[in-house]
Amino acid sequence: MTGTVHIVGAGPGDPELITVKALRLIKEADVILYDRLVNEQLLAEAKPEGQLVYCGKSPGAHTMSQEQIHRKLVEYAMQGKNVVRLKGGDPFIFGRGGEEALALAERGIPYEVVPGITSALGAASAADIPLTHRGMSASVAFVTGSRCSSPETRIRWDLLAHSVDTLVIYMGITQLEQIRTELLMHGKDADTPTAIVENGSTDQQRTVTGTLGLIHKQAAAMKIKNPALIIIGASVKVRERLNLLVMDAIHQVG
Repeated sequence: MTGTVHIVGAGPGDPELITVKALRLIKEADVILYDRLVNEQLLAEAKPEGQLVYCGKSPGAHTMSQEQIHRKLVEYAMQGKNVVRLKGGDPFIFGRGGEEALALAERGIPYEVVPGITSALGAASAADIPLTHRGMSASVAFVTGSRCSSPETRIRWDLLAHSVDTLVIYMGITQLEQIRTELLMHGKDADTPTAIVENGSTDQQRTVTGTLGLIHKQAAAMKIKNPALIIIGASVKVRERLNLLVMDAIHQVG
């Protein structure tokens, strides 16, 4: 009997942000293939006899290729095992979950996709930055920064610079200077509020705010590294307002 593969989103980092369904599937799984950014506290929920298989990827260092991961998913399912493919954030937002679903469907393997809180939502909320805000932002675009150096699939920064109120850029910290240069070259205001959230929603979270024109210098000074999310748009200013209100409240109590 063929097993089922569940392609599961583990959320942005805080283990308490995982869905009830995802947690149940982790506890029931015979095999869990997990990514680099999955919180280890979630893996501790696996049953004692469950098999944990690391297949994480970091820049320039992939434990398995995507094709190898596909083969592993099929192999375990063909053994009749209940498989969880556990991915940071949401499987269908820069998580290659669609590729894995296609690989399973082509082999006739039953699968289910279980969504998770994507990094954009988790990190922005943890940093007090609304991605939409009345009077400031009525549109949001999620962009991958990993394609910045690819001429074949280049990102249309010329369109993004003016057509969207808030830009959320995944996997872009190593290309930060190129991203800001592209946006400025295509007319984005250098004073546009910009934030970087490193290790969002975890106890290692750091948030840097500034302007598009200078954010690369601030990130370099603080030695910001992946995983980090870049947020560009007027709604970043809401964080400053919230922080001021919180500080005022603390002073009044004091």
